[in-house]
Amino acid sequence: MTSIMRHGQPDPRELLAFYADAGADEALAEEPVNRFAQAAAPTRAPETEPRQRSNAAQSTPARAATPAPRPAAPAAVPDEAQAALARELAAQAGTLEELRKQMAAFDGCNLKFTAKNLVFADGNPEAEVMLVGEAPGRDEDLEGLPFVGRSGQLLDRMLAAIGLDRKSAYIANVIPWRPPGNRTPTPHETEICRPFIERQIELANPKVLVTLGGPSAKLLLNTTDGILRLRGNWRTHQTKAGVTIPAMPTLHPAYLLRNPAHKKLAWRDFLEIKARLAQLG
Repeated sequence: MTSIMRHGQPDPRELLAFYADAGADEALAEEPVNRFAQAAAPTRAPETEPRQRSNAAQSTPARAATPAPRPAAPAAVPDEAQAALARELAAQAGTLEELRKQMAAFDGCNLKFTAKNLVFADGNPEAEVMLVGEAPGRDEDLEGLPFVGRSGQLLDRMLAAIGLDRKSAYIANVIPWRPPGNRTPTPHETEICRPFIERQIELANPKVLVTLGGPSAKLLLNTTDGILRLRGNWRTHQTKAGVTIPAMPTLHPAYLLRNPAHKKLAWRDFLEIKARLAQLG
């Protein structure tokens, strides 16, 4: 038989002649079938029952598949009703300890269900200065205390530079539960937690309030200005009872770790805080 290869390529006419000699002389379909792909596909198990069934068997309904387990319902996103409840609970707290218990029992913020701990506060609640950040991070969530990671270590050094420490300062966050993955808290989440931090400031009644970072400053000072414009300028925070507290917005320690050149700006702000505390006696 003549070779079907010519210059390394099969000759179609000789291939057809070869198939005809082998008995493949009729087309079975319009399109070719890839038998190799079919062989690779999983085969169906052979039927073990006869195809013909009685009418009674055919009328029997198929057995329903076992339903998949229902996923746990996600925590509800805080709405106005939950915000109103937060305001009511915060107003009922007569002491910081009562406020902490109210917050621990409150289920209206979805962040509580992904956090490990409530991060209420650290330091001396009777201190003259109170510092408020935005939200806990991983280390804070694990320990249940604010500013205990790298940013907390920097904050301790900043306080020490003006003669303060955690025994002479009170530290908290706007959001007491860590957002998943350290993401930015949503406006809903911030609004639901607002009554708690405002009541916490009111009960602590510091002589000076320090807001750490833009989110804290915007919320507590009721402004939309950026932190680089706000920092270094004295503002005021007014409590629900009408008490006015001088407030210094400054840069967040986490920001300073990313931008060490701006530490000099924070140093100026802390010198202002030291001078105001000395002035207030």
